[in-house]
Amino acid sequence: MESSEINYSSFAEAFESQISSQVAELRPGRVVHGTVSEIGKDYVSVDIGFKTEGIVPVEQFKNHEGKLKNALGDKVEVYIVHLENDFGQLILSHEKAVQKRVWAEVEKVFEDGGLVHGRVVQKVKGGLQVDIGIPAFLPGSQIDVRPHRNLDKFIGEEYDFKVLKITREKGNIVLSRRAVLMQERDELRSETLKVLSEGVVMEGVVKNITDYGAFIDLGGIDGLLHITDISWGRINHPSEKLSVGQSVPVVVLKYDEEKERVSLGMKQLKDDPWLEIHSKYPVNSTIKGRVVSLADYGAFVEIEEGVEGLIHVSEMSWTKKVRNPGKIVSAGDEVEAIVLGLDDEQRRVSLGMKQLMPNPWKDLADRYPSGSRVTGKVRSITEFGIFVEIEDGIDGLIHVSDFSWTKRIKDPSEIAELYNKGDEIEAIILDIDPDGERLSLGIKQLESDPWDTLSQRYPVGSKVKGKVSSITDFGVFVEIEDGIEGLIHNSQLDIKKDEDPRERYSEGMELESEVTAVDREERRISLSMRAISRREEKQDMAEFMQDSGGAVTFGDLLREKIDTSDE
Repeated sequence: MESSEINYSSFAEAFESQISSQVAELRPGRVVHGTVSEIGKDYVSVDIGFKTEGIVPVEQFKNHEGKLKNALGDKVEVYIVHLENDFGQLILSHEKAVQKRVWAEVEKVFEDGGLVHGRVVQKVKGGLQVDIGIPAFLPGSQIDVRPHRNLDKFIGEEYDFKVLKITREKGNIVLSRRAVLMQERDELRSETLKVLSEGVVMEGVVKNITDYGAFIDLGGIDGLLHITDISWGRINHPSEKLSVGQSVPVVVLKYDEEKERVSLGMKQLKDDPWLEIHSKYPVNSTIKGRVVSLADYGAFVEIEEGVEGLIHVSEMSWTKKVRNPGKIVSAGDEVEAIVLGLDDEQRRVSLGMKQLMPNPWKDLADRYPSGSRVTGKVRSITEFGIFVEIEDGIDGLIHVSDFSWTKRIKDPSEIAELYNKGDEIEAIILDIDPDGERLSLGIKQLESDPWDTLSQRYPVGSKVKGKVSSITDFGVFVEIEDGIEGLIHNSQLDIKKDEDPRERYSEGMELESEVTAVDREERRISLSMRAISRREEKQDMAEFMQDSGGAVTFGDLLREKIDTSDE
């Protein structure tokens, strides 16, 4: 235990000795590097190797957006303010450390004639304040090569500056951006003049815009781009094509070296488009353009600079009657169209939009094959049927004969009782005539034809019951189910040979008969009441013969046959 205590004591003494040595090198006014060890709400703790960690106001570590520039573990430079204040705290300053370093750097740049980089932070009396690590002053006369009334647009911007003056004692630094721009301009001007000549194509920046044109900075020297030389097309103001700060290609039209006047052109970089209009945009070719204006009769489209086309309202839709082109397109829209014609004198192109879309009647059969189910709204009601819109601009006719398999509509007023304009109904595609732009629809086809299965439901020889629906000279019609009528011919009625059926039967009377024939194609079913009577007689005869032991002669049977035929 003693040996252990002795070793611990020796180690502690050595550690204290080392700490004392390091502390001796730390003193107020020194700039040292430390490590961020903790970030609090108000203070940041920095470890500089002292016996305690130093504190720095958290605001000193925030950038201009209010965000912390450092994180835990980052190395930072700090200025020692107090090794121990009244509370025994190590007080440090990151701000003073940066200022001390920046002052040294700015003094070096000033001596060497170099540049410093900074950010404009606010307006002050006579100019702007710039943050270059420490506050510096930018006089209004040194902001640009030309004066500016509105200095707010410079706030937040970053630039390079020349240091004009330093007063360390007063903490003043005076900067100039104008000197930097003038130097750059002189260098650019020298290079520009080496290549400047008529016919030369150059890249310039729009410096200023007037009613008659725009001034283009070619690099240290300005040229005038007149409004008539901006575009082959007609423009009302240069601002329609140009904006300040925009980079544009121009060609030197004229250069007066003595007066240093330069005339520029933009449209000359391209040939007059109307010289090759027929080869570039032949009839039936497809173009893309921008809608530049609207009129009651159509929309004007700029295909390219100097080339405009008109899309007439009649060429906008296959199915819609367009009265207001603004409901189809808007100014500024990018559109596609087909060239319909060219007018060299008016320098206009006739265009069509609907031609890019398939005629809906042409491919209607592909989209709605026969037998397809469709849903649409009743558009109009006529005495021969109803028109139903199945898609935008496409109407189909449901004829009265296709309303029901079994019910016949004899009076047009019945249609109005069944359907109203605007009703949504379902129908079947029956036939499409693209050339005639006609579409036939059916409602009854939504259900199977009851006549298709009639022979299975009412096979020949089966008994049926029904009510008399009508009486004619040749027989009686009996409704055996909803909409299905069968005919009992006079010869098959249970009446005497010369008897009038109207004396025996009346409408609504229920009769029983036997199915004798079903004709699906003619949609007829034949019935017989006599067939039932004969079957009953035969059955009675068979029972009689069985009861009489078969003692019936051939003469008896012959007389029965003769009696039956007389009926």
